Amino acid sequence: MDEKTSDIHQTDHVERLRGPPSKAIHHGDSERPVWEDRETYGPAGFKGIFSNKYVTLCAAFATMGGALFGYDQGVVSITLVMDQFLEVFPEVSENAAGAGFKKGLLTAMIELGAFLGAMNQGWLADKISRKWSILVAVIIFMIGSAVQTGSMGYGMLVAGRFIGGIGVGMLAMVAPLYISEIAPPEIRGTLLVLQELSIVTAIVAAFYTTYGTRFIPSQWSWRLPFLLQMVPAIFLGAGVPFLPYSPRWLAGKGRDDEALEVLCKLRGLPATDQRVLTEWFEIRSEVAYQKEVSAKLHPKLQDGSKSSRIKLQILGYTDCFRKGSWKRTHVGIGLMFFQQFVGINALIYYSPTLFATMGLNRQMQLDMSGVLNICQVVACLWSLWGMDRFGRRPLLLGGGVCMIISHFIIAVLMGKFQDSWDTHKVEGWVCVAFLLFFMLTFGATWGPIPWAMPSEVFSSSLRAKGVAYATMSNWFNNFIIGLITPPLVQNTGFGTYVFFCAFSALAVVWVYFVVPETNGRTLEQMDQVFHDNTGEVEKERRARIESTMAAAIWDNRTPPSETA
Repeated sequence: MDEKTSDIHQTDHVERLRGPPSKAIHHGDSERPVWEDRETYGPAGFKGIFSNKYVTLCAAFATMGGALFGYDQGVVSITLVMDQFLEVFPEVSENAAGAGFKKGLLTAMIELGAFLGAMNQGWLADKISRKWSILVAVIIFMIGSAVQTGSMGYGMLVAGRFIGGIGVGMLAMVAPLYISEIAPPEIRGTLLVLQELSIVTAIVAAFYTTYGTRFIPSQWSWRLPFLLQMVPAIFLGAGVPFLPYSPRWLAGKGRDDEALEVLCKLRGLPATDQRVLTEWFEIRSEVAYQKEVSAKLHPKLQDGSKSSRIKLQILGYTDCFRKGSWKRTHVGIGLMFFQQFVGINALIYYSPTLFATMGLNRQMQLDMSGVLNICQVVACLWSLWGMDRFGRRPLLLGGGVCMIISHFIIAVLMGKFQDSWDTHKVEGWVCVAFLLFFMLTFGATWGPIPWAMPSEVFSSSLRAKGVAYATMSNWFNNFIIGLITPPLVQNTGFGTYVFFCAFSALAVVWVYFVVPETNGRTLEQMDQVFHDNTGEVEKERRARIESTMAAAIWDNRTPPSETA
């Protein structure tokens, strides 16, 4: 066979594996590439999660890590105002000197620990696999929970929340990463919403747990809620050995046959299925391409020695800011930044305090705080259907506009009536209504999407590090919000909502100009989405890798179309 004929056959192999080339379709004034004729594994969106129950079950189980984060968030709001708690920790009572800062530090310490946990999980998930890094995180979380439960002083409680935060940060980072790598593209967004759903559901569970235990006359009123968060952690740790490995992690480690075996199990299809072979081919091609790119960037570290492997792990964090990746890193970090600076965790942590500034009495403050959290759960349930139906970008833009309106109206009404709520009760309830509207909007848009997109956009070799950066952004900015909200509310009143309104407006502008649509794309198609790694040299390298690999696959396997 001459060289020209060989090239024709190799091209044919690639086309048979990958399907038809991408075409452009128009949506309004925008144009985006899609693989129109690409055969899917089943229905898209919410309906699709029932066609592959195994993947859905694995994804739901992995998001128990998100539930631990949500519970640890929600347990604080009522605990901070319990008389039994303040007897042991008078440092955070309203009349104590520096109480605002100490309350903020106690609340935000979990975020500081989570920041370090997410940073650590970036290399650990690459080293020991996505699933076993979950177990390490669970163990650390259990230690932190035990310290919190047994705390006898302010310093011990802060230390316990810091240790627990490390575990929480690791879990919150690896769960969406794992889900994105096991999910088929048509339901990936829906499954990633499970992460946010588990967080907000656990926040509600924690809120109503402390709502009930506050009537216990002893210290168990606040110790019991801290103890209960260990129960789901035990279940998660016990179930980790039964989770499948990520097929993309296996391929990255050169365990290609295992990757195909796991992929078949996840898709519920045999190894001869065209769709499975296509996905397996794309995963292996991407891994091979990224290894060549790494060899070109770091030629002196390819000897396989332990020191070289460690250096490559460290350099992986800097590679996220190189050409071909920096746009994705920008999107991941930016989404998490704006998710926090639109004000969500200020509402979760300090909702009773915020409702007090709107003229509500003590009991109504607690009742409406519960309703506020339920609104987020309801909205998140909606996004199980809406995420893959409408796409990420339209929801971010629409949600941002609604949040601007909410903050603006609350700021105006509070600026006029915050000193005379007794005679303006209707205006106070309008503020409450728009606070609930904000939560509904956030829960359907900016709640789940920033958790979903970072795990979608990065290349296989940098995905763990890239998601780590995004999660670190979440925790760092969460930490800042936890610290600044008490003094912001105390010293500026309605200025709190002006502050969050401004950042909501910036978020809309940023999304419009920076964030692309990833809905329906495979993880291996993100180069086309971001229009990077598409130069002639990169195209030639990809074409060569794909041709060689496709020929090898089809020479050693009977094509599905030719089986009886």
